[in-house]
Amino acid sequence: MGSKLKVALKNLFDVDPRERLKLLFLSLSFFFIIGSYTLIKELKDAIFVSIVGREYVPIASGLSMIVLIPAILIYSSLVDRIRRYQLMALYSAVFGCLGLVIAYFLGDPHIGLANTDAHHYRLFGWFVYFYGEGFSPFVVSVFWAFANSINSPEAAKRNYAFLTSASKIGGMMTAGLGWFLLGLKNNSGALYFSDVISHQLLVAFSACLLLCVPVVIILLMKKVSGRYLHGYEAVYRAEKEQMKTGQDKTGVFAGLSMLLSYPYVLGIFGMVFFYEVVTKVLSLSRLSIAQSHATSISGVSSFLFKITFMMHAFGFVLSFFGTRTLLQVLGERICILLIPLGTGMLLLYFIISYNPDALLAAFIGTKVINYAFSWPVRESLYIPTTKEIKFKSKSWIDAFGSKFAKTTGSIFNYWTLHISEILFLPALSFFFAGVIGLWFLTAFSLGRRFDKAVQNNEVIGL
Repeated sequence: MGSKLKVALKNLFDVDPRERLKLLFLSLSFFFIIGSYTLIKELKDAIFVSIVGREYVPIASGLSMIVLIPAILIYSSLVDRIRRYQLMALYSAVFGCLGLVIAYFLGDPHIGLANTDAHHYRLFGWFVYFYGEGFSPFVVSVFWAFANSINSPEAAKRNYAFLTSASKIGGMMTAGLGWFLLGLKNNSGALYFSDVISHQLLVAFSACLLLCVPVVIILLMKKVSGRYLHGYEAVYRAEKEQMKTGQDKTGVFAGLSMLLSYPYVLGIFGMVFFYEVVTKVLSLSRLSIAQSHATSISGVSSFLFKITFMMHAFGFVLSFFGTRTLLQVLGERICILLIPLGTGMLLLYFIISYNPDALLAAFIGTKVINYAFSWPVRESLYIPTTKEIKFKSKSWIDAFGSKFAKTTGSIFNYWTLHISEILFLPALSFFFAGVIGLWFLTAFSLGRRFDKAVQNNEVIGL
């Protein structure tokens, strides 16, 4: 029994010695990024609801899709002008500095949280929401694009589970901090920190974590030998050839063009779209439950952080002990199919039970599958693609595509508000069934195309 345990642990921690330093720096970067993102992702909703109002969340979600388009075009231009690690360092620094600015103005008596008169004209609340919505496509997405550009498909199978595990530790740390800080009470039973101060501290801490990322990325580039940063060799050689012929600068709309031209890229878009639609439909009900459990913004945020902590804790267990094993034993093709299957089972449980506990279980379970399993599997699909797809198309998928999915979910949520309670559950069931069915077909086609590309040493997007 002891020898079997040793073998299992050896396989679990088996990392190519040449990749250890690279994996360490990437894991540390992702730890800081997800630690920061965890705070902002939950706080933006609570702050927006307090400053603007819960009824405007669907509108904000739809508007963010439009507001972020100019930012995507600027980003696409920078992809052609600066190196990939510089792009990662730049966006981490910019969002870190903006986070510090937001933390400061949260304390303003007129535009900040101290003003409890929620109104849709209060622009600062909208700015915070759009900042939080931009975090995924311009920080998290850029990290994955950078990681995909310096890792091979084999390295992804071995190491992406470790990256995800590091991010879960960061998420648990900051979600636990938020849960603790927002519920901390003094001897008289009152909250130790006011709503304003507690939210300022958490946003500032999130910004400081993010400002550590450029330092780690620069150290990675200095300490890791260049020959271990090639990634997928066929893509590396193709990119070198493009640079020699001056074809490496493709313009700001190249990512959108490739998204619409290549079925493979549309398939990745579909994987993101279907997940975001499901979570958006579940998320509005989650906010309602949070508000019913709290009497203040700190109570709402504390409840959300409690859910997030649980999600990261379960996600850590899955990513650390399951994701790598499943990838190495089953391969990407089968693992991609497990994503809609697992999500579908959770939604079926929610529909059958249909109570607040089942909703929270389905929401947390869907998030766990996405962040601990789907994320590393889905991101590895970018490895056999060109730089334009990795960075430019990916930014459109994670920004425009993700927000389009959230808008679709918001439209469904809005429609269900105007139907009778008798029709609500059948409508929800048919909607989820359609989404899961299309999701499974997309995953099947995508996995088959990925296997073909890797087996033939093919570069998708040339």
